[in-house]
Amino acid sequence: MALAGTSIIPTNSNSFLQTQALPSSTSKSHQPYLLTNPTKSASIRPISAVHSADPSKNPVVSDKSPKAPAAAASSAATTASTTKVSGAVPGKWSIESWKSKKALQLPEYPDPEDLESVLRTLEAFPPIVFAGEARSLEERLAEAAMGNAFLLQGGDCAESFKEFNANNIRDTFRILLQMGAVLMFGGQVPVIKVGRMAGQFAKPRSESFEEKNGVKLPSYRGDNVNGDAFDVKSRTPDPQRMIRAYCQAAATLNLLRAFATGGYASMQRVTQWNLDFTEHSEQGDRYRELAHRVDEALGFMAAAGLTVDHPIMTTTEFWTSHECLLLPFEQSLTREDSTSGLYYDCSAHMLWVGERTRQLDGAHVEFLRGVANPLGIKVSDKMDPNELVKLIEILNPQNKAGRITVITRMGAENMRVKLPHLIRAIRRAGQIVTWVSDPMHGNTIKAPCGLKTRPFDAIRAEVRAFFDVHEQEGSHPGGVHLEMTGQNVTECIGGSRTVTFDDLSSRYHTHCDPRLNASQSLELAFIIAERLRKRRIGSQLSLNTMGL
Repeated sequence: MALAGTSIIPTNSNSFLQTQALPSSTSKSHQPYLLTNPTKSASIRPISAVHSADPSKNPVVSDKSPKAPAAAASSAATTASTTKVSGAVPGKWSIESWKSKKALQLPEYPDPEDLESVLRTLEAFPPIVFAGEARSLEERLAEAAMGNAFLLQGGDCAESFKEFNANNIRDTFRILLQMGAVLMFGGQVPVIKVGRMAGQFAKPRSESFEEKNGVKLPSYRGDNVNGDAFDVKSRTPDPQRMIRAYCQAAATLNLLRAFATGGYASMQRVTQWNLDFTEHSEQGDRYRELAHRVDEALGFMAAAGLTVDHPIMTTTEFWTSHECLLLPFEQSLTREDSTSGLYYDCSAHMLWVGERTRQLDGAHVEFLRGVANPLGIKVSDKMDPNELVKLIEILNPQNKAGRITVITRMGAENMRVKLPHLIRAIRRAGQIVTWVSDPMHGNTIKAPCGLKTRPFDAIRAEVRAFFDVHEQEGSHPGGVHLEMTGQNVTECIGGSRTVTFDDLSSRYHTHCDPRLNASQSLELAFIIAERLRKRRIGSQLSLNTMGL
């Protein structure tokens, strides 16, 4: 089970003996297996393709090796040229083969020796997650691809060192539990809970540098790269921050494991998950009514002699995810799983490639095609259907269900126009994917006060468009991907407890993009649950009409 208790026993500098509960579909539960560090047997190859940002919104794919930065100039001459996209057949993958490709969105570290020292340290650290957990998640996502489960993926836009504390982790976990209960009750299908947590630090930037009052400094790229304060010391990329990010991710996951399996997530506590500031709101009232209905159902089960202390009722499965952006960090936490011989990026259960780094012949796609984790692909209205098919062919050549999740982010109007073509292209190619809506990134606007925000009405409209298109196309809406928090922030405008432009500055805490607060998140969950309920009833009516 994901986030179940595990033990890691160091056996030598190259490997870790791990005991892990494998997915229930296997017969080898609790079988020890070896995770080995594939980079230890050879010297570390210097990073030779480091680029701060894409030069344009639609970068031209190059068939030549990029010019290496000063910190890696000595190894640039040995870098292989990039494969052309047209008719390209991926070569042999290795844990370092991404270094022969053009790598966008990577910081330029001023001290290469310090960088290599940090990477060697990370390679000696234990994995944060385990291969068996990632395989279990892949199985669940395969169910969502078939319409038999629903993915709820949510959390911070970017985690920060400053706001790292147990209460923040608990509150985000708690709102995800609430949303999961609402969705499961409405849809009558299992809800796969995946957090944008325990590793979601790095952020892509549209510009490599930021300028204020004539001073030009590197852009803030997330706390695992540099600081957000606008001064030279803070903005200089510091590899030591990767060590701190690792420690924070490991501590976060440790607490999440305790919450998921220690009784906090028990369904008998469903009425106690309400956050204080949502209790006396419309959404809080709706949730409390639903929770009482769940309590009554549990009471009926107990009266009928059905056990309510089974692990499925007292624990929950919870996985972690983040954008695969900082490739040196990701490589350092990649291990070979001795039970399967496959490589897993053990920094998270699930990784996704972003809109700015999904080039077919780019370094991020090259790295991801070789790791066996479930993968997400962020897709905007700029995505060409044929390119999406090619990208999926590269990342999932065996067409394994659960391997690929397509996360669409394009705004409501574009969703209705563009998404049908993507669905049809995937269907013609015979590819199996899990379709997920990210209604956040296509709806960012600038408020009169200058802060970025997202209107709740626009977010709701995109979710509705997502469901409408899948109903029209006969495909499965497999989940939702949200930037959200359990804190009572004022970052997105609208919702039943209306947040206005004037309210934004009162509790605007995000380090990057605006997030839904707990009340808005719960309100959106009820909207999605109603669509899932209507879809379920419609399917049942269709089956009855067919006499099945």
